[in-house]
Amino acid sequence: MKHWHHAWIVALGLGLGGPLALPAAGRPPAQPVDLNTATRTELMQLPRVGQRTAERILAFREAHGPFRRPEELMQVKGIGEKAFLRLKPHVTVAGALQPGAPQPGANP
Repeated sequence: MKHWHHAWIVALGLGLGGPLALPAAGRPPAQPVDLNTATRTELMQLPRVGQRTAERILAFREAHGPFRRPEELMQVKGIGEKAFLRLKPHVTVAGALQPGAPQPGANP
């Protein structure tokens, strides 16, 4: 078909670009996104997170419970180390353990 590229451009313009779609504004969110409370729409504001990836993050959270550390994002299908490093400055986890902090239930 001669005009197939027009359909692709329209699909990208509608945010149907899949897991690597850029947020509508093309900028990361102003505030870090909490992985434990974010909606699909809020997750889609993260750099290169489209509808499919946002839904995978929500499904992972539903199946495994709240994220304890941002690094757990790498367990979500489609998010490898490179993608995680791009997302890391823009995400947070409520109640995340800080490096060097005692683990719950650990003896001091």
